[in-house]
Amino acid sequence: MISNKEFLMNRDETGRLIVKMLDGTNKQYFVEFIEPIGGIRTDWGSYNPSTGNIENKKGAGKYNGGVSAEDSLITIENGFSEESSNTIHEGGSFEWNVMNIHNKWKKENGYG
Repeated sequence: MISNKEFLMNRDETGRLIVKMLDGTNKQYFVEFIEPIGGIRTDWGSYNPSTGNIENKKGAGKYNGGVSAEDSLITIENGFSEESSNTIHEGGSFEWNVMNIHNKWKKENGYG
């Protein structure tokens, strides 16, 4: 299994994080933000009202806050089960999804 330290390496670049549940279960959920198919959105930055253009574009540099699907560390080879890989689709809140996954796990494991 990949260590927490390895998973969080370069987290500013990758956007990876670990959600630790503080409800007595001591469960951890590893979260990765996968870059959208077709590339990273680069049409945002500073709006210049005098020209009507977006300047100082962000999103195409080093700190994208996501990884490509092929760079994902949440794999069977790294010790994650197939069931532990849940995809949250665009527009979904990772916090809400993690809580739903955790509540389901609690019910299945007798935590009420």
